Amino acid sequence: MVQLDPTGFLDLGDQQLEYRHLGPRPDEAPAIVLLHEGLGCAGLWLDFPDRLAAATGAGVFVYSRAGYGASSPVTLPRPLTYMHDEALVVLPRVLDAIGFRAGMLLGHSDGGSIAAIHAGGVRDPRVKGISLIAPHFFTEEMGLASIALAREKYENDDLRPRLARWHRDVDNTFWGWNGAWLDPDFRAWNLTEYLPTIGCPVQVMQGDADIYGTFAQVETLERMAPGPVEVVRIPGVGHSPHREAPEVARDAASSFFKRIFSTVEAT
Repeated sequence: MVQLDPTGFLDLGDQQLEYRHLGPRPDEAPAIVLLHEGLGCAGLWLDFPDRLAAATGAGVFVYSRAGYGASSPVTLPRPLTYMHDEALVVLPRVLDAIGFRAGMLLGHSDGGSIAAIHAGGVRDPRVKGISLIAPHFFTEEMGLASIALAREKYENDDLRPRLARWHRDVDNTFWGWNGAWLDPDFRAWNLTEYLPTIGCPVQVMQGDADIYGTFAQVETLERMAPGPVEVVRIPGVGHSPHREAPEVARDAASSFFKRIFSTVEAT
């Protein structure tokens, strides 16, 4: 276990992962671990971690996966199993390294997919709940079309300089994500096998104007998860509710966290 400063790098040996930590240490109190989107990083959560820490009193740990932010780069092309690798191999190492004793995973987009794979595949008893923001469990044509459009904007518009503000090696970040999703073999990507084995409470937030995924993702989770799924539908909001409607996302996530830990503490 490492000494956690407010900001720093987590040394996993083969990876150096930038992080930010707020509130009580994960070895001392329940913690919320944030897992970012496919083009995100620790910094792109903006002030959402602060809002969440203030609303819950919990520790909040947010990190950039390899290939993102100021963390170590990755070798391209990424394997098409990269989200499975993060969920089943890297995330357990991160949780052990920070002394995680109990808490919740909160993931956005790719991060939501990683949280779901982890919950169903690792079934770590320390993870008492998962909150998923616009997760993907399978590919959809409209989502792939939006990812193809992002490639055009990266090559011909202002997306590259905007992302370069947040990522040390912006090409490594973008092509690692975009190249995997637009690989023809990725159309068969599917993680629904993990949904029936999720053993903790689940919350999912979905904006009804999301251009990367439809409510078919949510309906699949509701149908396949073994326990109840709390659905937060957010009208007029796209793929990033925590940025587009931060108070709604904060209130939903913090309420879910408090309910989980009031139940845990009562048993």
